[in-house]
Order: sequence, then C-alpha cells, then structure tokens
Amino acid sequence: MTDLIATLNEEQARAVTLPAQHALILAGAGSGKTRVLTTRIAWLIQTGQVTPQGVLAVTFTNKAAKEMQARLAAMLPVNPKAMWIGTFHGLCNRLLRAHHREAGLPQLFQILDSADQLAAIKRLLKTLNVDDEKFPPRELQHFINGQKEQGVRAAAVDAFDDFTRRRVALYAEYEAQCQREAVVDFPELLLRTYELLSRNEPLRHHYQRRFRHILTDEFQDTNKLQYQWLKLLAGGEEGEAPACLFCVGDDDQSIYRFRGAEVGNMLAFEREFKVPNVIRLEQNYRSCGNILDAANAIIANNTQRLGKELWTDRGEGEPIRVYEAFTDGDEARWLVDEVQALVRDGMLRSDIAILYRANALSRGLEHQLFSAGVSYRVYGGLRFFERQEVKHALAYLRLIANPDDDTAFARVVNFPTRGIGARSLEALQDAARTYNSSLYATVSHLSGKPRASIGAFVQLIETLRNATASLPLPEAVDHVLDQSGLRAHYESQKEKDGRERLENLDEIISAATNFVAESEAPEPDVAHPLLADFLAHASLEAGDHQADATDDAVQLMTVHAAKGLEFDAVFLCGLEEGLFPHENSLMETDGLEEERRLMYVAVTRARQRLYVSLAQSRMLHGQTRYNMRSRFLEEIPEALTKWLTPRTSGGQMQARPAYFTPSPAAPRRPAVAARAPGRDLGGLRIGQNVRHARFGVGVIVAAEGSGSDARVHINFGAQGVKWLLLSVAKLDPV
Repeated sequence: MTDLIATLNEEQARAVTLPAQHALILAGAGSGKTRVLTTRIAWLIQTGQVTPQGVLAVTFTNKAAKEMQARLAAMLPVNPKAMWIGTFHGLCNRLLRAHHREAGLPQLFQILDSADQLAAIKRLLKTLNVDDEKFPPRELQHFINGQKEQGVRAAAVDAFDDFTRRRVALYAEYEAQCQREAVVDFPELLLRTYELLSRNEPLRHHYQRRFRHILTDEFQDTNKLQYQWLKLLAGGEEGEAPACLFCVGDDDQSIYRFRGAEVGNMLAFEREFKVPNVIRLEQNYRSCGNILDAANAIIANNTQRLGKELWTDRGEGEPIRVYEAFTDGDEARWLVDEVQALVRDGMLRSDIAILYRANALSRGLEHQLFSAGVSYRVYGGLRFFERQEVKHALAYLRLIANPDDDTAFARVVNFPTRGIGARSLEALQDAARTYNSSLYATVSHLSGKPRASIGAFVQLIETLRNATASLPLPEAVDHVLDQSGLRAHYESQKEKDGRERLENLDEIISAATNFVAESEAPEPDVAHPLLADFLAHASLEAGDHQADATDDAVQLMTVHAAKGLEFDAVFLCGLEEGLFPHENSLMETDGLEEERRLMYVAVTRARQRLYVSLAQSRMLHGQTRYNMRSRFLEEIPEALTKWLTPRTSGGQMQARPAYFTPSPAAPRRPAVAARAPGRDLGGLRIGQNVRHARFGVGVIVAAEGSGSDARVHINFGAQGVKWLLLSVAKLDPV
C-alpha cells in the first residue's frame, strides 16, 4: 500500500487517499492526472474499500481506457479487463448488450459510426423524397445528435416554426428507421441507457448498489446527458448513501463546446453534490517555468474558472521566442529554418510540433516544408490537398483543363447533388465502353433522362471553361468555386465542419495566388494560363510525401488535435486578431473565454521551447489580410519573451531586418500615410457604406496607403472589422 503512494507528490497522495466521499480533482496540464486516477482505483481495492467489480471508471477515448488498464495490471494482481473501465459509449454498449430486451433492442443490434449515421440519414431523405438542399443531411445529423446529447427525444423538442417542426418530424422518422433496422448511433447508446435506468427501478438499484465508486476522467468535456448519466448511477435516492463520484478534469482545458461539452458541469457538480473535497494538482512535470508562467498569465484573464496556478521545480528554462514576420510566406520560411536548426542541434523531428488555430493555415506551412525537403506528418487530419473539399474543387479545375479526365468527372458529376442517379451513371459508363471514349465525350451518345441530367453537368463545365478562359488563375479558381455550387454547398452546413471546409476552399485561391507569384514567367496569353501547371503542383504536393507513422517527422496539427500531447519544441503560428482568437468567437457567448482556454492548451504542449509567430499581412481565404497582433500574445508578460524581430506597437510596421530576403510572393509594403476622413478613395470615402460579395454590407472606418497599396478598414458588423486592399477587393457603394 505504501509503495502505491511513495512516488506521488503531496497533493497527488492526498487525492488518492481521500475518504469515501465525493471529490473534484482540478488536474492542471502535465500534473499526472492519469496516474492519480489509476492509483486511486488500486488504493481503493488494496485497502478493501471496494472490489474490482465495484469500480466504474469512465474515460473519453479508448486509448485512455487501455492505458488505465495497463497501469492497473502493473499495480494489482487482478485482470483489469474484467473491470468496468471504458468510454461512455463503450460502457453503455456493454450494459445494453446485457439488458437488450429491457432496452427494446435485439441482442445483435449494430452500432452506426458517424459516417454510417450520415448515410442512413441520406437514405431516409431519399425515401421520403425530401429536398436535401433545404434539409442538408449533415446539418440534420448535427441537429439530431444535439437533441440526443441534451437528452431530448423528437416528441419533446420545442418547435416554434415550420422549419423546426419539419426537422423534428425527420428526427422522429430517423428514430423509427433505426428501430426497424436494429441499429443505434453513438448518442443513442448513451440516451437509451439513461432512459433504461431511469424507468427500470430494479435495474437502476442493482447498478447503483454495485458501483460504489465512480471515477471520471476529463470531466470538463462531459455534455449535459453524460453528467445526468453519472448522477443517475451515483444514486442516493430513498435514503440510500450515494456512490462516491471522483471527477478529474481541468476547466482551463475545456475546448470542445462545439461538440456539446459543458464546462459548467464542474461548477454544477461542486454545488449540487456539496463536494467536500476539491484538490488542485498544480505541480507540472512537463514544462519549464517560463512556459507555465505564460500559461498562467494568459488564463488568468478568464473570469469563469475555478482557479489554479501551475508550477514546476524544473527551473525557468528558456524564454518564449516571438517572431513577427511581414507576410505569412516569410513566417513559414522562418519557421522551417528554425526547425532545421533544431534538427541540426540534435532534436528529433518527432519532438517538434507546429500548431495552428485553423486547418487552412497548414497549406502554406506544408508548401515550405515540402520545398525544403523536411519530413512532416499532419496529425489527426489530412494534408491540405488531400482534404475532401479541396479535391472536389481541383476535380472541377481538372475537367476545365482536360474534359477527358474520367476520375475527375466521376468525382463531381453529382457533387453537389444535381439529381443524377446511379442508373444514369451506369448507362454512361456502359456507353463509354461501347464507344471507347471518355465519360465526358460519351454524354452526347446518351438519350432520354441520362442525357438530360448529365448533359446539364457537361454544359456547366463548358460554361466554366469559357468564363475562365481569359481570367488570371486566382480569379478563375474563385469563379469555379462559386459557379460550381461548392461554396453554396458548404455554406449550407452551419456547423463547425462546414465552416472549416469553406475556409479550405477559399485557401485554394491563396495557393493559386502564391503559385502565380512564385512562377518564373508571367501568365501566358492563352486560355486557362498556368492552370495545368498549378494542377501539377497540387498533385505533387498531395503525392506520397507525407512521412509514415514510424518515421521521424515534424508534427503539424490544429490546437484542438494537440490536446493531450506534448513536445520538446512547439511552434504556435498565426497569433493575430481574427485568427487566434478566431473572429467567429467574438460574436459568441463566452466564445473568447474558450479561445483563451485553447491558447492555454497550446502553450502547455511545450516541454522545453515555445515559439510564437505572427504575420503583418497574410494571404488567407483568397484575400490579403492585415491583422493586429493577438491579444493573447499581449497577455504574456514581456519579461518571459525574447523577440527575434524588433518589437513595435501593435499597428505599426517594423523595418525590414538586414537578413530579410524578399520573395516574389511577398506583397509590397503598404504606405502608412493615413487618409483624412471624407477624402475620396477611388470613388469611395471614409464613412461610406459599401458591399462586399462575401462579407456583406459594411462601413469604411479608416484608410491608408496609396495607389495599388491603398487599403481600407471596414466594419462589417457581425462579420467583424477587416482591412482590404482596394486593388483586390471588389467593393460596391451602397
């Protein structure tokens, strides 16, 4: 027993040896929370307070559950796999299999993953002849899952308008379809288990008496239904003593609100259960002191937190290195140079991570890493040119360049959906074999409905080819994204996934702009100039260059994907207002606080070295943006930082350092002579309302520069305040 706690620090040992009461363990980043959880289970069993069968331990990932089982196997002479340790979904599946009749399910019911669920919803809409443009399948999936995660069945949803009532009706039809087919989706596993235990009193009492100690990992990530599930199992009704809830989490690392996570569950647990034990694990075993001091200073600006202060006995370590580039291209080139220097000094590439707030930022980074021959891997996601929406857009461009490209044709002939059925495509493929021609050329040989439906797609491609024949490459890409229907398709997906895909689409314009700038010769005076070369460039960068899982490679990932990981050196790029914090967060309730928690997570991934960088101008989503320095960077105490470039005031351009080498992709430095209010700006003036195709109507609030470098500062209301180059932005007076 003494051996179990001999290596724990004071607060860890106190948490492990708590009496049989409710407890909330605020476990800071790198403070050994998994060690505390597993040791607590082992201690309870060794001291005879509970049998292995009386423990219920809930994790959020299968990886965490397996790690917990492995650690317990090393501590105890029992088989941890026989214990109830697993994810919410895994434990609910286990319970429903054991009580399938009471749950109204066949014994061999099947589980739908997210992709299978989406396919089932699409099939339902087709069966009911529902317009999937008005009710996009992915959006309906998000609605259904959101209701289930709140514990709400279709019959109980509040519907105040016809559109919501129709969605509720589709939710009910989907439930009926799943019941007929004996399948359950992930949210259904939890909801059906909760309903089963709620209505079946003998069964509920059985499990309440069995599980006297319930331990939960990552408690800050629980949603409303998961918290209700835990409370139900804890019991305590009819005068019986409730089970002991031992909840471990970090409210400062709650970053999954878009998935339904309720950081308020931690406060609710402390209040509702009158938790007598709140223990803060603040000693960090991962990072050096300067990194932790920066993280503490940043997160202290949040008001809705339980509060703790990370510290370490590893010493201060190195200062946080800050680099302010002129352009995003300069930022990426500097970053790759620093990575190569670290590798030359003996650091493994796999111990280096490059983090970014938005997936779209990976394109420029990947381009520079690829060009420099640095091995890299995109963790938890696809490389830019491999992403579904990007491949769809490139398929349209490939058809413009070469209509006989059957692979591209097959990919987008019915995407976005345009009513072309499987039979029509089969008829086309049969005819192509008969005439020994491409799918595109075979359409004219069809008749009836196949010719009409597929012929409309061919006409679309011809229209795109003619309209883009004389356009510069970036404008041609922009036109294709609009007229193909890809933008409208992803704009209809309101959730985070659709927004990210839309950002990636717009980033293709940035890729095209940079490609033109880096080309040795100007665009030739021919139809579709540089298009074939750009497509070849995209194919090369999408080729088999990403490192294998076992290779020593630099890790690229979003900050969300980095949670739970750690690296010797971390590069956090794009520290600009509107990017990190993301501009969307400024319009959301508590959005800025979640962005700050995301920044806290990013900073605490670093063990030894932390680099943060920003660019004064950034080509993003097809437009050059001029953003202010991120408030999060300003929240880091100056004494903790080492600026690698001269530090200036947030809105001032710094002088180019002597070692700066201009690149063809870098825009000219804008002049900073501000325009006086009311002065004419090529037909526009400060104070005037203007319309932008993407951001809508806004008012010009400031301007600076002259000639081709003139730019205006426009307040677009809900879309935020943006700097736009007059030579690029298409602004119409209102």
